[in-house]
Amino acid sequence: MNRSHENEHLGFSDTPVLPDSGYTVHDGTRPQPKVVTPGSDGSPPADATVLFDGTSLESWEPVRENETGRWKILEDGSMEVVPSEGDIQTRKSFGDIQLHLEFRCPVKIKGNGQGRGNSGVFLMGRYEIQVLDNFQNPTYSDGTVGAIYGQTPPLANAVRQPGEWNLYEIFWEAPVFENGERIKAAKVTAILNGIVVQHATELQGPTINKALPPEEPQESTGPLRLQDHGDLVRFRNIWVRRLGQRDELF
Repeated sequence: MNRSHENEHLGFSDTPVLPDSGYTVHDGTRPQPKVVTPGSDGSPPADATVLFDGTSLESWEPVRENETGRWKILEDGSMEVVPSEGDIQTRKSFGDIQLHLEFRCPVKIKGNGQGRGNSGVFLMGRYEIQVLDNFQNPTYSDGTVGAIYGQTPPLANAVRQPGEWNLYEIFWEAPVFENGERIKAAKVTAILNGIVVQHATELQGPTINKALPPEEPQESTGPLRLQDHGDLVRFRNIWVRRLGQRDELF
């Protein structure tokens, strides 16, 4: 282990050794956390990768070659699904991340169940966290807003009424593969409007409709994907932070 003695005066060396790190309790040589300046008035933190700030869709591309992915940028600084234009995904790929994203279901109520204010957030392009207008609109529980679609219902229905903005904070741990086998399942914690709806939930595999998850690609990174399900759902203020090792030096 590489140790820096620069900060020995901050702690102690005559305390027991922590088994998970090799450092002693209150070790003064243990690397300091990096300094990250928080955002103010809703702005992203200093180390965030901003994916949509209301001005451009240059970070995004269509998922399928036969679709255009031409979603609208609106005057309020949000982007809106254009039905039949297809899903969009980020040009960059990500592994473990903190994702901040806001969404709004249409003011005009149309349809019911899965046919009302439907979209989705796909981590690594394959694992869907459901977006749906479930305000006084029940559906099957593993398709409710906040669900890992088709797998795990949310712990609560915390959606706001149509036309109001909802905030997702999602903490994503990518699956890990070794020698062609998955040795660690993907895991997600999701907070919707300040309420935990998924808590360190392990995923069975990629999202698929009306079936068990298929075999996973042997990958630990992928793009963030937003779904065109035919409804005029809006998104804004999208950014991610890459989650690294706690004891990295900065």
